[in-house]
Amino acid sequence: MDLGRKRRVATQLLKQHAGSQVLALPDAEPAIVKQILNYFVRNRNAADSLEGVARWRLLEEQIQRSLQQTEAALKWLVAKGYLQEIKPAGSVHLFRLAQDRQAKALKFLQEQNKAPRKKRVR
Repeated sequence: MDLGRKRRVATQLLKQHAGSQVLALPDAEPAIVKQILNYFVRNRNAADSLEGVARWRLLEEQIQRSLQQTEAALKWLVAKGYLQEIKPAGSVHLFRLAQDRQAKALKFLQEQNKAPRKKRVR
């Protein structure tokens, strides 16, 4: 069974059991139920403990959060001119230091190290 079919089956199962006690439990969030079920549908031979499932879920969440935070930081650095975004044809975007802004980048880092902790740079 291909991955697309597995996901459709998992979604169908969730819809069929949407009114069941599993999804009606106050502590069972439907998105988490779906995420876990999708994992086991995609990996039919998988078996894991509560702690194991929690670990891979947390890892996936951390990676997603880190990707979002990193993307925001890279966009800010490009917008401010500290980094250059390179877009090779047929490849992922790359980032590098803007050579003409190296001195300003060093000054920015020194200022940030001296300044009291701020929530976000602007």
